[in-house]
Parts: sequence; C-alpha cells; structure tokens
Amino acid sequence: MKGKLFVVSGPSGVGKNTLLNTVIDRSENVRYSVSATSRPIRPGEVDGKSYYFVSRERFEALIADDALLEYAEYVGNYYGTPLAPIREAIANGIDVVMDVEVVGALKIKKRLPEEAVLVFVTAPSFDIIRKRLVHRGDVAPGLMEERLERARWECSQAEHYDYIVINDDLQKASEEICAIMLAEKCKTMERIHLIKEELTCSTPQ
Repeated sequence: MKGKLFVVSGPSGVGKNTLLNTVIDRSENVRYSVSATSRPIRPGEVDGKSYYFVSRERFEALIADDALLEYAEYVGNYYGTPLAPIREAIANGIDVVMDVEVVGALKIKKRLPEEAVLVFVTAPSFDIIRKRLVHRGDVAPGLMEERLERARWECSQAEHYDYIVINDDLQKASEEICAIMLAEKCKTMERIHLIKEELTCSTPQ
C-alpha cells in the first residue's frame, strides 16, 4: 500500500511544530518532510531538521529546476517543499507529514489529489492566536498587524481542508491527527484492491 501525504497548515502560534513532533513520536512508518526556506534561521532551529535554510538565490535556482512540489513567498521570504523525497517515501509505503502554509497546501492538493490529505490546525479562538504571537516575541512591532491579518485570512481558508483540528490540548490534538491518518488508510479506495486480491485467491479453480 502506498503512503499518504498529510499536509498540515495553520496560523503562526497555534503549535504546529510541537504537535507534529508529538504525532511522529507516537506513530510508526511516518516521516517528516523538511521544507526549504530563504528566511534567516531562528534561535533553537536546526538546519536540515527545522528547515533547509538557503539563500534567496539558491531557492530561485530550485524553482527554475522544478525541484519543488510547491513554493510560495510569505512575509518577504520563500518557503517550498522538495519533491523527490516525498515521491520516494509515498512509493515505499511511508506516510509523510509536513507543515505548509495555506497557499502551498492548496497547490499540493491540486498536484497530488489522491495522495495529499489537508489538515488545518488552529487555536480555540483568534484572541488566543494573537496572544501566542505576542508572547513568542519574534515578530517586530511594525509587522505584528500584518502577521495578524495573514492569520485571519488563513483561518478563512480552513473550509478548503479535509480536516480541522483545534489545538487546545496537545495530547487530544495529536490523538485526533493520528485518528485521521488511520481513517485515511482504511478508506475504501485504499483497501478495495486488497479485498479483490483475497477474493481472487480464494476462488475455486
């Protein structure tokens, strides 16, 4: 059985990275897709694990080579997903999870409609999103309103996703994503060929 690509999006400050790390820790045969970005590395991030941090020139070379599944420019920086590792994992039956902003997620769904499953993660209220962004302290005061407007727009796009998870409790939210992954594996189109093979093998000769 082929793997699935679980594309997770949501506003900054809703805890997507922590949530996905929890899901991966409690799951088998799941791989995290590391995105590439042209933005500067932040304290605590690790190149090759948090993101592949590249120059703007290098990122534009990847675009020219069609080496990205999707890419977008967000608040002055490029973000994109290397294509080859994802195709390889899915072909080998490995599920892939990734954190991608909304524009990129919708592009992925169009390009890989059978493999991609979109999951939108948000907080219980927009006021909580605002407080988390302020608490993070990594947004310049002059950019805060721009970031909040972006968050409002992202939340308005949740209707285009296959699932919505409210990250109010980390344990519960991670359980919901694991349940989504299991449900996708049990869908009719994913298993009908296995049933047909069993019926064929059991037919009297």
